[in-house]
Amino acid sequence: MAVQPEGTPCWADAMFTDLEGAKKFYGDVLGWTFGESTSEYGNYTQAYVDGKAVAAVVPPMPGQEGQSQWCLYFASPDAAATAEKIRRSGGDVLMKPMQIADVGTMCLAREPGGAVFGVWQAGTHEGFEETAAPGAYCWAEVFTRDPERTDAFLTAVFPYRARDLADDTVDFRVFDVGEETVLGRMRMTDDFPPEVPSYINVYFAVADCDAAVAAAGKLGGTVRFGPMDSPFGRFAALSDPQGADFSVIDIAAAEGEPPRID
Repeated sequence: MAVQPEGTPCWADAMFTDLEGAKKFYGDVLGWTFGESTSEYGNYTQAYVDGKAVAAVVPPMPGQEGQSQWCLYFASPDAAATAEKIRRSGGDVLMKPMQIADVGTMCLAREPGGAVFGVWQAGTHEGFEETAAPGAYCWAEVFTRDPERTDAFLTAVFPYRARDLADDTVDFRVFDVGEETVLGRMRMTDDFPPEVPSYINVYFAVADCDAAVAAAGKLGGTVRFGPMDSPFGRFAALSDPQGADFSVIDIAAAEGEPPRID
């Protein structure tokens, strides 16, 4: 795939203390195979579906051990300029832009609501080589307790057009880059335990949602929600055995009319 337009989710990775356990789990649940780990890049290990790069796993650096979580990266033509916009717009830059040889430049940040994300300026690594196919990234949503600040931040940092779901029962917004909808935002309700921080929920496509949920359960994963049918596909929210949250969705099993988005 070519370099993605600014603001488009373009890559995902996660740190795991038990790297081999993570490879076993995601290999069985999502069908991933894995490339060679390279000590030059901290044993960063890419995951593949049918030979196409779809994500990566990596052991934590010393002092960064903790609960695992998926990090979603947004494309930027200039990571340093994006980092400056993040600061000016009320976010925190957690790791300043760092060039990784000719691979690309990355930085890590936190939006005002508390969700952590990455920025990626492509070099030889352009990001996802496959999306929306079984095992590949499909969609993402920012879950936040402070949607007003989060919305203002996202549209200040990235060239998004914001539109709202025409449903009075839920506060849900989508963000478009050009004509493509690339991200969702959901207000966290009181149904979420107060200790759960704002976060970005990453969806991976699967060929069979129920089979993926069953495989996750057998390997020590936890079902947080679903499986449930929707106009976008049958989906479920899961946690892997090391605590990283993610969702799976079978987009071929969509049921019902999609809601109107204004």
